[in-house]
Amino acid sequence: MEGTDIDVMFSQLMEWALDFARNHLLHYGPLGLALLSFSEAVFFPVPPDVLLIPLTLLDPKNGLLYGTVTVVFSVIGGLVGYFLGRSLGRPLLIRLVGAKRVEPLEAYFQRYGALAVGLAAFTPLPYKAFTVGAGALGLRDLRGFAVASLIGRAGRFVPESLLLSLYGEQILDVLLQYIDAVGYATLAAAAAYLAFTLLRRRARARGPSSPRLPSSP
Repeated sequence: MEGTDIDVMFSQLMEWALDFARNHLLHYGPLGLALLSFSEAVFFPVPPDVLLIPLTLLDPKNGLLYGTVTVVFSVIGGLVGYFLGRSLGRPLLIRLVGAKRVEPLEAYFQRYGALAVGLAAFTPLPYKAFTVGAGALGLRDLRGFAVASLIGRAGRFVPESLLLSLYGEQILDVLLQYIDAVGYATLAAAAAYLAFTLLRRRARARGPSSPRLPSSP
């Protein structure tokens, strides 16, 4: 499918979401957004942006409120996903993401710890897979999990809602065009930084090589 076809399809999806929000969800305001943000962090496949964007466009004076609601209830949903994963274990995770994706998720947590959750919270990675996966795969740093989720979700949804409140539909095309690109760039930068840190730690662990003594005649 060509890029223009994808753009048209996404534009039609946003028009539908805007119309749906105007006719069915604006009445519920933050409540509908809270429910979507919570459920997406646990099991639901639709990201909160689909509702956050049209609601903010329709009611820009409350844009920051919508962004805050999205962050708070997404993090709460993430914590619920964590405890569900911790309680029900790998069977729940396999049902959610498939058996083939469990091993790569486990590798992420072994290498990055709670930072993996923060990256998923900010980038296009499926946040629910990391919230449930953190509990199911034995991440015990609950404080780190909560802080990483809060920073990642706030870094994504608060600027989005503020820009939409200030500039409206003028900024919408830019957001839709670059939001995923920024997320993937963040992933690449984080991976590069972590690789550099790992190599530096290994170099320090080896220590300076001892000078060789000259051989006696």
